[in-house]
Amino acid sequence: MTQEAQTAPRASTFQIGRTAWAWLGVTPFFLFALMFLILPTLFLVVGGFQDAEGRFTLDNIYNLFQPTILSAYWISIKISAASAIFGALIGFFLAYAGVIGGLPAWIRPTLMTFSGVASNFAGVPLAFAFLATLGRTGLVTALLVKYFGFNIYDTGFNLLSFWGLTLTYLYFQIPLMVLILAPALDGLKREWREAAENLGASTWEYWRRVALPVLWPSILGTTLLLFANAFGAIATAYALTGSSLNIVTILLYAQIRGDVLHDPNLGYALALGMILITGLSNGAYIWLRQRSERWLR
Repeated sequence: MTQEAQTAPRASTFQIGRTAWAWLGVTPFFLFALMFLILPTLFLVVGGFQDAEGRFTLDNIYNLFQPTILSAYWISIKISAASAIFGALIGFFLAYAGVIGGLPAWIRPTLMTFSGVASNFAGVPLAFAFLATLGRTGLVTALLVKYFGFNIYDTGFNLLSFWGLTLTYLYFQIPLMVLILAPALDGLKREWREAAENLGASTWEYWRRVALPVLWPSILGTTLLLFANAFGAIATAYALTGSSLNIVTILLYAQIRGDVLHDPNLGYALALGMILITGLSNGAYIWLRQRSERWLR
């Protein structure tokens, strides 16, 4: 037997062993997804079609069309859309300035580090931070009154309202946009800019005809991701507004855990509707991201 023939089985065995260890490495991820994503989702789906005695029913689905529930979905959609659009616009220009804007070299790592922290800062700490800053007795509110004689609450602003919650969501929406869009901006090839300039294109024409068409799937997909991110948020909204703002996540919490609006199966149906909306948003994001990666490889 030749040396090559003896080496081939050993190489094949090594490859199989390495693949087996690789699958073993991702096993915790699949277990985690099964226990905390797939099984809970199946539990919600089944519970949404059951009554309190566990019998099959469509009443929970029909009840989703009550005016109060439709209003809760609509308010949540508007808040999510507003925070996603404003977060995408501000985040795009911030990412552009930090990545390809020609700023000092230390700006980008500082911006990315802050974005990584801020994009995960939510819940009760974020609500308290905004109350302490822009509440009726917050620091910024007091400073504006003391030094400029201007009270933002006299203009109709209210932190515990639609625009107040949207503003609070922007704190983690903008950094998330920066984190996701920065690699896409890095993918813009210098040769494209040079070719456009050699053909006589201005900066605006380059962005309108080359850069933005390439980046558009990434921008739109990330905006949809921001929408889904805001639509599923509950801790920040509940800690900031309590039950004064009728968004669907707070209504869901009241149905499952509340003492007055206690109908767990209707809560499961509410969650099923949320899963459908966020699932469509995330699915569109994945599709758009695949389209953008074809150009940015």
